[in-house]
Amino acid sequence: MKQIFTLFLISLFVVSGCSWTKKEKTAQELADEGIKEFDKENYRNAIDNFEKLKDWYPFSKHAKTAELKIADSHFHLEEYEEAVVTYEEFEGLHPRNESIPYVIYQIGYCYFVQVDTVDRDQANALKALDTFRRLVKQFPDHEYAAMATKNITKCLKSITGHELYVGRFYFKTKRYKAALYRFQTVITEYPDVGSHKEALEYIALCAEALEKQEFEDREKKE
Repeated sequence: MKQIFTLFLISLFVVSGCSWTKKEKTAQELADEGIKEFDKENYRNAIDNFEKLKDWYPFSKHAKTAELKIADSHFHLEEYEEAVVTYEEFEGLHPRNESIPYVIYQIGYCYFVQVDTVDRDQANALKALDTFRRLVKQFPDHEYAAMATKNITKCLKSITGHELYVGRFYFKTKRYKAALYRFQTVITEYPDVGSHKEALEYIALCAEALEKQEFEDREKKE
């Protein structure tokens, strides 16, 4: 019986201690400290403060700010995958929040800053393009839509540059059908990026090379 009573007292002390720890800083204090650390570019400390604010005071007026600042902190730390996840969670939870244009832009920008050279995979350019286009469609008159439009052009140039790069490679290695497909993609999917002329020239060369191949194949059979 004495042991049970002792365990009860210990449990009571632990619970009380946890409650006291939880309330040792108010939501306002955590928000202020988080902002202070963020402004000093101490993003890890900022995340720590904002995470506590979210966990301890989920219904606080500062909770939304904490969610955004956590995402921004990940972005500044170049933890783009974590940033995208956090921004997307915010958009999912608060689809009508006034910060949504900014959030969508940041999602796109996380992909945009990872766009590689034209000789590499363009998955990030494609994701950035889709996100920026979504922003422009949803909020056409917003300042972030104007910023997104400029980045859309850069994404298109990168993607088109990749198609041309791969097309040239296929052409040089005499894989003319594969090359033709790449050059036709430039014409049909990205006609206004400034690569139209080069693509058309290669399409003509591919058609000529394919015709020549077919003629040589017929000659061999005969």
